[in-house]
Amino acid sequence: MATTEACVLHAQRDLRVESVEVGEPGPGEVLVEIGAGGICGSDLHYYLDGGFGAVRVRQPMILGHEVAGTIAALGDGVTALKPGDRVAVNPSNPCGECEYCARGEPQHCLEMRFYGSAMRFPHVQGGFRRHLVAQARQCVGVGDLVSIGEAAMSEPLSVALHAVGQAGDVRGRRVLVTGFGPIGGVVLLALRHAGAGEITVTDLVEEPLALARRIGAAAAVNVATDRDALAAEEKDKGRFDIAFECSGNPRALAQAIAGVRPRGTIVQVGVGGAFDVPMNTVVAKELRLVGTFRFHPEFEVAAGLIATRAIDVRPLITATRPMADAVAAFDLASDRRAAMKVQLSF
Repeated sequence: MATTEACVLHAQRDLRVESVEVGEPGPGEVLVEIGAGGICGSDLHYYLDGGFGAVRVRQPMILGHEVAGTIAALGDGVTALKPGDRVAVNPSNPCGECEYCARGEPQHCLEMRFYGSAMRFPHVQGGFRRHLVAQARQCVGVGDLVSIGEAAMSEPLSVALHAVGQAGDVRGRRVLVTGFGPIGGVVLLALRHAGAGEITVTDLVEEPLALARRIGAAAAVNVATDRDALAAEEKDKGRFDIAFECSGNPRALAQAIAGVRPRGTIVQVGVGGAFDVPMNTVVAKELRLVGTFRFHPEFEVAAGLIATRAIDVRPLITATRPMADAVAAFDLASDRRAAMKVQLSF
């Protein structure tokens, strides 16, 4: 069996570039030569902390789920793709048979195999490798206009599209986005594409806020240096129509609850621990507080929007590093003042 180089996490802060086995594509599968992969917040949690919550790395695991590349070989029965096609690879691989898949909710699949995840054991190996065997149905063509790094942003943009969909019609609405990391960034781009009105962004760090202003935020507020900056938006029971909480910080959710008008919507995007939620305010203002988890049909939509630059993700890609410098790339990605989205080049 052939081998390929991959970024393998052995334990907390123990990330190695080493050879792993790669097979030939079987029926319905393709071999993808990976070109670029984005470092996600979950990748950082695995690297910095060895996992998140009860999910821990218990065996060597290839990281990465935001990947794109070029079709190198086809398995039997694959006719929709050909060698040389440039594709975004959907890391979501639901079973298609469980009760949630049958309901058309595959993001909640009971047997989900999502790239680079330690939620199952044995772990599901990820996409940070030079060659990857994937299901042909996971690969979406992106054409030749955009870079392979842009194509690798299809996964985070899918998350944002699903989140925006959870809010309903956002056209013309006044929107608050709390937390401007990579997901807050794609949420802003998705909101602008969907026709949202005035968008206000908050964060605790100035550097990402400067980027938010450049890519379309009407206001970008540092709530660490000015805790009363949104006081005017909280008057008369709140003035935002919708909020997207992207930080996973309880204080940010409390701020959203205070700033959203009665019968408004708050979409909780960021993942955190237990929150102390002021339910009396949620009840009194008749707020709609909803979660959002992954995506499914949105992946093909996201790849198409990126492929035509109907949504231009280039401003969010702040650094690209070769796989050999993976450790330095992960360290850079963990510095919010220095980077937004850091990608690896394979």
